[in-house]
Amino acid sequence: MLGIALLVFREVLEAALIITIVAAATRGVSRRWAWIAGGTALGVAGAVIVAGFAGVIEEALNGTGQELFNASVLLAAVLMIGWHVVWMSSHGRELAQQMQTLGHAVKAGSSALTMLLVVVALAVLREGSEIVLFLYGMAAAGAGIGDLLSGVPLGLVGGVAVGCALYFGLLRIPLRHFFSATNGMLVLLAAGLASTATRFLVQADWLPALGTQLWNSSALLSNGSVPGQALHILIGYDARPSGIQIVFYLVTVLLLVAGMRLAPRLVTRHASPPAVASASS
Repeated sequence: MLGIALLVFREVLEAALIITIVAAATRGVSRRWAWIAGGTALGVAGAVIVAGFAGVIEEALNGTGQELFNASVLLAAVLMIGWHVVWMSSHGRELAQQMQTLGHAVKAGSSALTMLLVVVALAVLREGSEIVLFLYGMAAAGAGIGDLLSGVPLGLVGGVAVGCALYFGLLRIPLRHFFSATNGMLVLLAAGLASTATRFLVQADWLPALGTQLWNSSALLSNGSVPGQALHILIGYDARPSGIQIVFYLVTVLLLVAGMRLAPRLVTRHASPPAVASASS
């Protein structure tokens, strides 16, 4: 029972932390909890479908179906989070002012909600499909129905509780620093997801490892420990990373930071000609 609870806790925690950070980043956007619920429902439905066709996917891709599926989902999430970070860097100040006056722009809300729906659905889809597949394997290995019925709720409640604790902690950040803090967390989250996707692609022999293990910090913080798993989700920590994982991590960080710095300049430059024209008239 404890093994099942730990397994479910780990997977639920991974999805809960991703959802928590993204939900906090869309703080003040109306109806976001309805979209979170919708994304969760879509993710659960997709996980059940994927679990049902897991054997077909595995055979079609010569035994690498799960790795390629995980990598695809993670990279899609990286793209959506990256788009949101760049967009918020140019509209965050405007949105903060609107939040302080209790107003929300329709365009800003729809953009944030679209990102929120997709990222939540992808997070739940990946982790949910892994939970279903792992539980199926445990049942096949002899786990009893009593262990499943007691272990699954315990792990689910634990993962959700940790995610909620992080969310309410983020809400304590003053509003003037809120978007900078959450954007920084999203950059590290996206880089970590890109690094994990790279690991799956290496396992599927789609990418070279460029060094199977650059270092080993397992003695200080192992991947299997709860703090190690939490840091892996939040910032992409890996006790034994390959070279290609580090490359993808750093490239993702550099691209997103560059996009965050360039986006406000492009918006300002695009908006400046009408102002000049009106001043000259």
